Formats: sequence, C-alpha cells, structure tokens
Amino acid sequence: MRALVACVKICYEGTTRGNHHTMDEATIAVELQGVTKRFGDVVAVDNIDLTITDGEFFSLLGPSGCGKTTTLRMIAGLELPTRGSLSIHGEEMGLRPPNRRPVNTVFQSYALFPHMNVRANIGFGLEMRKVVRDERSDLIDWAIDLVEMGGMGHRKPGQLSGGQQQRVALARALVNRPEVLLLDEPLGALDLKLRQQMQIELKNLQREVGITFVYVTHDQEEAVTMSDRIGVMHEGRLLQIDTPEAIYERPTTRFVADFIGRTNFLEATVASGDEIVLANGDRLRVSTGHADGTTIAVTVRPERLTVHNRDHAPDGRHRLDGIVDSVVYLGNAVIYSVSIDWMHLEVRCPASLAGERRGPGDEVTVSFDAGHTSVVVG
Repeated sequence: MRALVACVKICYEGTTRGNHHTMDEATIAVELQGVTKRFGDVVAVDNIDLTITDGEFFSLLGPSGCGKTTTLRMIAGLELPTRGSLSIHGEEMGLRPPNRRPVNTVFQSYALFPHMNVRANIGFGLEMRKVVRDERSDLIDWAIDLVEMGGMGHRKPGQLSGGQQQRVALARALVNRPEVLLLDEPLGALDLKLRQQMQIELKNLQREVGITFVYVTHDQEEAVTMSDRIGVMHEGRLLQIDTPEAIYERPTTRFVADFIGRTNFLEATVASGDEIVLANGDRLRVSTGHADGTTIAVTVRPERLTVHNRDHAPDGRHRLDGIVDSVVYLGNAVIYSVSIDWMHLEVRCPASLAGERRGPGDEVTVSFDAGHTSVVVG
C-alpha cells in the first residue's frame, strides 16, 4: 500500500510541479485577484483577493449563501468571474472550459453513472485519458481502499447508500490526479463517525501526495480539523484568512469570532492606545489599534473563563461578579450561564476541573486573563 501511495505521489508531482518554470510560480497553486461575480443585481462574490499555495489544504468557510461555493465553481470553470482574474499555477484561466483546467471537483451531489459499477465509475476518467489497464486497476484499488469501499467494487450506485455514493465520487476525483482538488462539502452525507474518520484520511492523503485542496464547508470543526489555512466568507467577502488557531484565538471581526465556535462579547470603548473601558466602567489593559472613543467588543471564549466562589479569583486576572442562571452537564464539561449586571456570560469548565458544582442562584466571580481576549469590530 505504501508503495502504491508513493507511486501516486510521483504521478502527482509529475503533473503538478513539472510544468512550472520558476520556484515562484511553483509556490502558488491558485490566485484570485479582484474577483467579483454577479448574478443580475445580486453580488455573490465581492472583489476578493486570494492566494492558495502549492500543496496547501485551504478551506473556504461560511454560512449558506456567503459565496464560498460560487468561488469554488469559478476556480473549476463552471462559473466565470464578472470581473477580475483567476490563475492556476501561474496560468490565467480566462475563458478556459472546465475540462481543460487542471482540477477535479467533488460536489455535494454524487453525479455517478447509474449503469456503471463502482470500479467503472472510479476509473472512468482514467479510461478517457487512456491510462494503461494495469496502472488503471492499481489506482482504482488504491482509491477504493482509501474510501473504505473494499468488496463493493462491482456494485452499482443504486445498490449503495448515499454516504457510499459520496465516497465513490470522492475516489473518482482523487484517482484522476488533479493539480488542484476542489471539494464542496463532500463529507456532508456521511454519518458523524465516518465523517470524522474521513477528515483524518483526507488530510493524511493531502500530506502524502502534496495535492492542493480547496475545500468548501459550513462546518467550523471540519475546517479547523483539516485546514492549513481558512478563509472565512460572509456576504460575498473574505473577512479573514489565517491559520485555524489564529482564526479561533485572534478573530478580527465580530462575525468571525461568533461563527468560529462559541464566544462572549464584552462591549467596550477605547480609552487610549492600550486601555479600554468596559460597559460597566471597568478598565482593561488591551492593545486595540483603534482610535480613542472607538466602540469595540472584547471577545473571550467560554473555556478561557473561570468560575470562582465570590471574591476568590486569583490576582492578575480581571474579575466580574455575577449570579449563576443555569448549569448544563455535558459529560466532559460543565457549562455555566452567569448573569452579570450588563450581560450574560457562558463559561465552559472541564468536568474533571469543575470542582464544587455551583447551582442556579449562587453568587460567583468570573475571571479571565486579558491576554486571552481579542478585540473585534463590526
């Protein structure tokens, strides 16, 4: 199996890197400059700039209707930009049709040939490219093994579950050795356990063979688990592009902070370059980069907050007094909703560290380290 993966890796390197003339060209797989897409009066994608490097696992993340799938379809050639340029490995795609672009796409729909069995569906592209039979068979075996469809090679799509059909569609795209693999929520039809397993398999494969993945999803956990970088989209715009850790720990806008996991927003005003005033009048030393008087919010994740008995918070942490509204036990964590004078806070404590369980009505102090906060606007 490792030898076969190595063979696939060589094939990928031959098709993706051998055509480049300079190292600079080789480091950029996909580049969008000032790309806009309109459908009548609707702006689906609004003047975005994006560079995806060679061999990167890049995810476009956002809610339904944010423009992420339209962006993917423009890379695939299934939609043409209204304005802007799009290139793959340094070559402007312009009006180049989908079948002449060095990409393969896995969509949410399966689009399998109903009269062909699994092996024939997976190998169809290889046969069209006249790959020799023995090599074709080896690559089909590899793809079937990857998506855990062993023993099902002779079944027709109508004999497969929806999740199994999606795995065949994924295998069919991978086996064609594209320079860039485009994936539009390909794991959505799988059950939770298999979806999590396939996330690991996809990332491991991407590392092994160095394929550039452009992955579209609305699932934050999926994006964070697999991606080297994430681009968060909202209303056709790219709001932030960064590593999963930076997106989670240092969001730059209120939307990004709220979309990536759960968080608390403390409304505030900038008092000086490194000090803010919270809505309750408390002062907090935080560098903002915004002008004095600017209205901002400080975001702090629930797991960064700690609940203490009233007035027992350690020194060096900011403190907010409140009353417990509710307690939810999740097995591995305890979630507290704490009402303070001007808002509610959500606090997440690992169950093993929760200590004495507080109950509704208990007076508590919630503390946090200012270094674990992030300032957002918008």
